[in-house]
Amino acid sequence: MSDQLTHFNEQNRARMVDVSDKDITKREAVAHSQIIMKPETLGRIREGRVEKGDVLAVAQVAGVMAAKKTWEIIPMCHPLPLTGIDIRFSFTDETTLEVEAAVKTTGKTGVEMEALTAVSVAALTVYDMCKAMDKEMIIGPTSLLTKTGGKSGDFRRGEK
Repeated sequence: MSDQLTHFNEQNRARMVDVSDKDITKREAVAHSQIIMKPETLGRIREGRVEKGDVLAVAQVAGVMAAKKTWEIIPMCHPLPLTGIDIRFSFTDETTLEVEAAVKTTGKTGVEMEALTAVSVAALTVYDMCKAMDKEMIIGPTSLLTKTGGKSGDFRRGEK
């Protein structure tokens, strides 16, 4: 794998990478984030007692929409025909909500940014829906867990 930054041209100006000559392969990326909050806030989310509605349902739709629109908000991302997006939530303790997104495509470039965008927007949506009762929520860390497919090969966090 090269350490060369591909998003810069010979004049060191930003560019969108040309993927015309890349092979079409099956690609998947999984990203993770979390939101730490007061136990009362997480309890109300679990019990469906947030005045704005079903927090996790809204956050799930927001995450899916964000993955689909990543190319519109991250300047050098390509528009991709996504073939699958799955957003999952889990409660790890009385203060932590975990968010995971798996994004798939068959294309010439990967979906890491789409997965990272999905978990970020899902977490931000939880914050938005619950901020009236808990402005001290903390989002993050957010990270790529895995990616498969493409010329650079597979990646799994923690492996070299």
